[in-house]
Amino acid sequence: MDNQFLRIFTQRNAAILLLLGFASGLPLALTSGTLQAWMTVEGVDLKTIGFFSLVGQAYVFKFLWSPLMDRFTPSFLGRRRGWLLITQLLLIGGIALMGCMEPSHHLTLLAALAVLVAFCSASQDIVFDAWKTDILPPEERGSGAAITVLGYRLAMLVSGGLALWLADRYLGWQATYWLMALMMLPGLIATLLAREPTDVATRPHTLEEAVMAPLRDFFNRNNAWLMLSLIVLYKLGDAFAASLTTTFLIRGVGFSAGDVGLVNKSLGLLATIIGALYGGMLMQRLSLFRALMLFGMLQAFSNLAWWLLSVTPPHMWSMASAVFVENLCGGMGTAAFVALLMSLCNRSFSATQFALLSALSAVGRVYVGPAAGWLVELWGWPTFYAFSVVAALPGLLLLAASKQSLLQSQESQPFNPRQHWPSGYRWALRLLVTGGALLALWLLALALGASGLLRLPSLLPLFNVGCLLMLIGIFTGTLLDYLAQRKTLSA
Repeated sequence: MDNQFLRIFTQRNAAILLLLGFASGLPLALTSGTLQAWMTVEGVDLKTIGFFSLVGQAYVFKFLWSPLMDRFTPSFLGRRRGWLLITQLLLIGGIALMGCMEPSHHLTLLAALAVLVAFCSASQDIVFDAWKTDILPPEERGSGAAITVLGYRLAMLVSGGLALWLADRYLGWQATYWLMALMMLPGLIATLLAREPTDVATRPHTLEEAVMAPLRDFFNRNNAWLMLSLIVLYKLGDAFAASLTTTFLIRGVGFSAGDVGLVNKSLGLLATIIGALYGGMLMQRLSLFRALMLFGMLQAFSNLAWWLLSVTPPHMWSMASAVFVENLCGGMGTAAFVALLMSLCNRSFSATQFALLSALSAVGRVYVGPAAGWLVELWGWPTFYAFSVVAALPGLLLLAASKQSLLQSQESQPFNPRQHWPSGYRWALRLLVTGGALLALWLLALALGASGLLRLPSLLPLFNVGCLLMLIGIFTGTLLDYLAQRKTLSA
C-alpha cells in the first residue's frame, strides 16, 4: 500500500503540479485572512476591513476574462506557460509592494495592490487549470488533482497560519509579505521547467470564437445538461454540512473557539490532504465513474459524524474524530471532482470551460448558507445534519444515470454531438437564459434600492420567478439528456 501511495509522486509532472499548486494557493490568504489580521493589528476600522472582503470577487468572476487567455498567446513560452509566467511575475511584484505599505497610512494604495494580486492570482488559476487539463492523460487526472490539492493546501497553511506566526513573533508584517513574495519563486521555476502542451487543438482565432465557441461546444454535446446538473448536485450534501461547521462546534456543541480553531483548522487540513492523496492513489485503479460513486457515498455518509456529535455529550476526541472523517472523505471527493471537471473540457477552450465549470461548482457552496441557517432554526442541529446526508442522494442518483456519458467522456474526444429533440433543448436554454436575466434584473434593482436611487415594491416575486424558470430549464435539459442517452443505448 505504501508503494502504491508513493507512486502518485513518481509520475512525470508530479513535482511541477505540486509547485504550481503551491503557487496557486499562496496568494489567497495574503488578500483575505492574513491581510485582515494585519489591518486589525494596525487599528483599521471594522467597516473598512469588511469592505476588503470584496477583493475575493475576482475568484468568482474569473470566467469573464478566461476567453482572453484562450484567444491570445504571449510571444514567449507558449499559450499556457507564457500566461503563467506573466501572472507569476505580477504576483511577486504585487505581494512585495504590499509589504512596502502600512495599512494605517497607505490604505487606498494597499487596496489597489490587493485587487491586483487577487486578479493575477485568479488569472494564474485559470491558466494552471487549463495547463493540467491539457497535459494530463485521463488515467493521471485523479493523481494530478490530488497532488494539486496537496500543494494548494500547504500554501494556504504557509500564507495563513505560518505567516501570522512569523509576523507576530519574528519578522513583522512587511518582512513577512516580502518573504511570501520570495516563496512564489519555486512556482516560477516550475513554469520554466514545465513543458508546453503540444497535442492540443488549434486555439481560437477571434475573440468571438474564444467567447461563444466554448459555450456552443459545450451545450451542443449530448450530455451537457446532465453534466451541469451533476456538477451542482455532486457536493451539495457536503456543502450543507460544511456551511455552518464553526458555528455548530462553538454554539451548537459548546466547544471553545480556541479548541475549534486548533482541531478544525489543523486536523481538518491534514485530513483533507490525506484524503486527496489517498483518493488520487485509488483513482489509478478505478474508472472515473466508480471513483465518483465510491467517494460520493463516503462524502454523504461522513456527514453522519456531525449528526453523532450533535446527539452525544461534547468531548474533544469526538470532535477530532468527526472533523477528521468528514475532511478525509471530502478530500477524496475533491480529487475525483477535479478530475471530472478536467474530463469535461475541450482542449481548444480548456481555460474558458474549466473556469466556467469551476464557477458553477461553487454555486452550492456559496448559496446553501442562508438555507442552512433557516433549516437549523426550523429543525435543530441533529435533523439538519441528517438532512445533509439526504441532500447528497440526488447527486448520487444523477451520477448513476450519467454512467455511460462519463465513460465516453473519459475515453475519447471529441465529445458526441446532440442528435435528438433540438426544439426541446432550445426551450430549455431559453428558460435558463430568461431566468438568469430576471435574477440579474433583481440584483440590479436591489442595488439601486439599497443606494436610494430608486424606490421599488417588493422584489421577491422577481427573484422567485427567475429561480423557478432556471430550475425548470435545467430540469428539462437534464431530462432530455437522460432520455437521449437511453434512446442511443437502445438503438
